[in-house]
Amino acid sequence: MTKIKVGVIGGAGYTAGELLRILVNHPNVEIVFVNSSSNAGNPVADVHSGLIGETDLVFTSELPFGEVDALFLCSAHGDSKKFMDSNNVPKNLKIIDLSTDYRQKRDDHDFVYGLPEMNREEIRKAQHIANPGCFATAIQLGLLPLAAAGKITDEVHVNAITGSTGAGVKPSSTSHFSWRNNNVSIYKAFEHQHLMEIGQSMRQLQEGFDKNINFIPVRGNFARGIFVTSYINSDLGLEEAKELYKNYYKDAAFTFVVDKNPDMKQVVNTNKGIVYLEKHGNKLLIVSMIDNLLKGASGQAVQNMNLMFGLDEKAGLHLKSIGF
Repeated sequence: MTKIKVGVIGGAGYTAGELLRILVNHPNVEIVFVNSSSNAGNPVADVHSGLIGETDLVFTSELPFGEVDALFLCSAHGDSKKFMDSNNVPKNLKIIDLSTDYRQKRDDHDFVYGLPEMNREEIRKAQHIANPGCFATAIQLGLLPLAAAGKITDEVHVNAITGSTGAGVKPSSTSHFSWRNNNVSIYKAFEHQHLMEIGQSMRQLQEGFDKNINFIPVRGNFARGIFVTSYINSDLGLEEAKELYKNYYKDAAFTFVVDKNPDMKQVVNTNKGIVYLEKHGNKLLIVSMIDNLLKGASGQAVQNMNLMFGLDEKAGLHLKSIGF
């Protein structure tokens, strides 16, 4: 089988490193180039040291669009649109953008929101994909079945804690080890940017959706993973809710509804999403979790690529969680 030839833009960050870790072992992919102006000429494994012995790729400042079938944009938020506007990108080149730039539907672009659990068939036909945000993915996996059934009839309360890799590779005052270790803090309470794409998805599935999603993001003192607890007033019984969720995800490649209260370690280093339900009085408690760098970023990007090229959705993504 002819391999899919891919290029990576913004190749020095965490998401690019995770993407390359998957793609170097993907049975249907050949990595043609990894672009990084600041690292041009340096071996990729010098920056992504986990790839020592896995690849001889060298960063380049060149953009050989004509040599690839697909392009992954791993640039900072705001830079993907600048890249698209300033470069003559071939119309037949499939693009998967991991930034926020194209997640909102607008008339000035044709990017499809790349959440397979909601838009699988649209992704298969798409030329351009806007890969969802990490918090957005984890929260939506807990809410999609309710929205699809028209069952979000009250405001939703969400608390979600994320690992430090969600802040990116460049150190900041709130991502240094000495600050983050043995520490927990909230940020962007009720105002996180991922609320826009979550609301967009809820309106897509549930006509007339207008309920508040009250989201408190928390910085965790661990490196990777997102653990979400959401609750909503609901007239669904527990068994009825479980049946609703299991039916919605029955064909999902990576999202699983479990009956035992799960641990975040079950998803770290995988492309899985795990969802768990409890009922407390009239409140439905929904626990959902992912690895922020995989299902929340690079793993989902590869899942989307697989769908776009008609491959097995799980190709290259048979990753095992780290239990210890």
